[in-house]
Amino acid sequence: MTKTHSRNLKDDSAAYVIRGGKPIGGEIEASGNKNATLPILAACVLGSTPSTLEHVPEIRDVAVMIEALKQLGLDAELRDDGNWTIGTEASCEQEVEPGLAREIRASFLLAGPLLGRHRRAVLPRPGGDRIGRRPLDTHIHALQELGATVAVEPDRYVLQAPRGLQGADIFLQEMSVMATENIVMAASLAKGTTIIRNAASEPHVQELCRMINGMGGSVDGIGTSTITVEGREDLSGTHVRIGPDPVEVGSFIGLAAVTGGGLRIRDANPLGHHRMTAIGFGRLGIRWEVDGQDIVVPANQDLVVQDDLHGAIPKIDDGPWPAFPPDLTSIAVVLATQSRGTILIHEKMFESRLFWVDRLIAMGARIVLCDPHRVVVAGPSALYPQHLASPDIRAGMALVIAALCADGESIIHNIRQVERGYANLHQRLRDLGADVERVEG
Repeated sequence: MTKTHSRNLKDDSAAYVIRGGKPIGGEIEASGNKNATLPILAACVLGSTPSTLEHVPEIRDVAVMIEALKQLGLDAELRDDGNWTIGTEASCEQEVEPGLAREIRASFLLAGPLLGRHRRAVLPRPGGDRIGRRPLDTHIHALQELGATVAVEPDRYVLQAPRGLQGADIFLQEMSVMATENIVMAASLAKGTTIIRNAASEPHVQELCRMINGMGGSVDGIGTSTITVEGREDLSGTHVRIGPDPVEVGSFIGLAAVTGGGLRIRDANPLGHHRMTAIGFGRLGIRWEVDGQDIVVPANQDLVVQDDLHGAIPKIDDGPWPAFPPDLTSIAVVLATQSRGTILIHEKMFESRLFWVDRLIAMGARIVLCDPHRVVVAGPSALYPQHLASPDIRAGMALVIAALCADGESIIHNIRQVERGYANLHQRLRDLGADVERVEG
């Protein structure tokens, strides 16, 4: 494991000291997609031979998932070319260590592949961001429809399929990304055909499905809400290049725009990932140009909220793909504080995700928290430096952006949360001209 991965597993008390008020710009390359990497790592359990993963982001959540795979008995090697080789043995363990499971919600992605290949999985209750109730009911009910028996215990789930899984016609009770990924992986080694209706279709779900096809599986309907999986007796390893992270790209677009910097983001997949982000951010007056696979954010944009017809107050609201991404909602709140006008931001997907805005209000933002799902933001606001703590990955990044807008020194504690999803963040910010220091304690 690299030094970066090892550090991320241990540093719980680090903070960023940020001296804001400077334009942030230059040129960066988009990191690998966190939300694709985690299920792709889990899918390595399915293969009877090793898989090679390219463009894996060096973030805390990935480090934890790799540790979980190693604890299960898989070989995980970081090669000299920067790629990971992940291999599994027939005698793979089926019980995930509780301490690792509590680190990330994605630990539950191991349920499907462990059941599919080894017919048993013991998963502790997963951790992850505290952004409201995030039930696993959709996962459990769908796995039961494939023939798994599930014992729900106070602190863990024991799943078994001693005779193997059987294909089924499944309608998911919610369009859950992780549940779709779990069922696709389980069904890839089930007997017969599985049809998953009301399936999630996000780009990272599509990447996982293409990986399974590369392993010799048969997944059809990729990118739609109805996915058909023909089960196979065996899958082999494959080579996968992780695509760019749309949430990281969106975060850097917003950061450049509100600090007045000009920024080129290389290999950002602008037309594949960012059409709706362009619409949402466009309501805040943020614009960018497309140059091949790059996104170019012009410097010194005049950010003005774009009213709806007849002068109505506009809104940004999230939803399942291809709607505005939920993981960019917290970022949009900060961006709105720097745009002239009033806008409603409606977080529909997670019931507690907006409670962090009290920290932004303490910095001088003019925000009305209407209820757990809606805020009204009036801008622009001069933000003032504060000592704050990151509550989750995306709100933590939003606070980093706010601190870089504020004129003076802010300290963001608990940045472990931010580094769960943003690779080498403080160094990349420094390379773009930010005055950021990472300190211990």
